[in-house]
Amino acid sequence: MSMAVAGLFAGMALAFAGYFGGFGAFLLVAALGTIGFVAGRFLDGDLDPGDLFRRRDDRRG
Repeated sequence: MSMAVAGLFAGMALAFAGYFGGFGAFLLVAALGTIGFVAGRFLDGDLDPGDLFRRRDDRRG
């Protein structure tokens, strides 16, 4: 599945949550989607745990 289709599904899920569940449901779906995205990138090996917690001025190569 391409990233465009995944983005389409994510947008539709957020729209349904916002329409039927209100703003609180919209925020919950957005937060859980973000957590799922980061976990998926981590499990695929595209993201290291240190990337999330490294300071900006740390310029290790």
